[in-house]
Amino acid sequence: MTSTARPLPAALGESFACAEAIAHEVTRRRLRAADLEVPFRGARLRREDPAGDGDAAAEPLALDGRIRRSLLRTAHAYASVAPSGSFFVGAAALAAHGLPMRSEWASRPLSVAVHPPAHAPRGRGVRGVKISPRMVSVCEVDGLRVADPVTAWALCGSWLSRDQLVVLGDALVCVPRDERGHSHPERRRATLDQLRQAVTVPWRRNRDRLLAALEVIRVGSMSPLETESRLVLTRAGLPEPDLDVEMRADDGRLIGVCDAVYRRQRVVVEVEGGHHRTSDRQWNRDLDKYAALAAAGWEVVRVTSRHIRGSNPQAPHLVRAALERHPQG
Repeated sequence: MTSTARPLPAALGESFACAEAIAHEVTRRRLRAADLEVPFRGARLRREDPAGDGDAAAEPLALDGRIRRSLLRTAHAYASVAPSGSFFVGAAALAAHGLPMRSEWASRPLSVAVHPPAHAPRGRGVRGVKISPRMVSVCEVDGLRVADPVTAWALCGSWLSRDQLVVLGDALVCVPRDERGHSHPERRRATLDQLRQAVTVPWRRNRDRLLAALEVIRVGSMSPLETESRLVLTRAGLPEPDLDVEMRADDGRLIGVCDAVYRRQRVVVEVEGGHHRTSDRQWNRDLDKYAALAAAGWEVVRVTSRHIRGSNPQAPHLVRAALERHPQG
């Protein structure tokens, strides 16, 4: 029973509880059809078209989106049968808030929390936890009850490394920019003070790791790769650059916004993800910006993931060489 299966009522949505479907006069036989997944007992999820996106699926942004969608599909399916008062923490909460994803998170059990004295949920694909209301704030995102961005981050101290916490923290405190480069502080998810308040709540678990991450979180990293670049450079003994800097010509005209800037040496570091080469508009904008920076007396060091990641990253060598070429600024 696949392509000839009777269409389901649109009111059921992408995921639904079997009890809800039966109330809409869907038969139990129909609920066993091959076009439905059974992620949890008593829940169904409409099966997606397995057709891939070709080469685009391998791009970091596309991969991030696929992981996020997978987590949220599963979370919505569980929400249809979740115990009253429960909410999501862990990877599902991070996905709901649009934070950077990691590929291994797609295979993790859902972390579903309750407040004591309720019993933590159990079952295949679910990791139930009890969390005091003092340790978490709960909000709703697209119909899902999840830990808010700040406490969702603080609760990750038990299963994420310091660097992974820094990547998420940078994403939380960054000030978004629109297509024209205008900053929008009102759209950022959190402030450094809010993160610190969450970490210093009495009896917060994994406080040392969270505090260690907090000391390295900075406002201005606009992507995980930019955060990784900064961590690699500072570990190599290089000074911290200024981040997300509006570069202007002598007449005050905006040249562009740069990822990392060493003002005294007049060196700019640009971290280029895959979209810098796949988007013609971005590619041409970058070329114009680099030419204008060179004309204004700035040296531009361009690095990619190949220079930043791995056992022997080359980014520190490239940046150090540029700084040494301009010792006095």
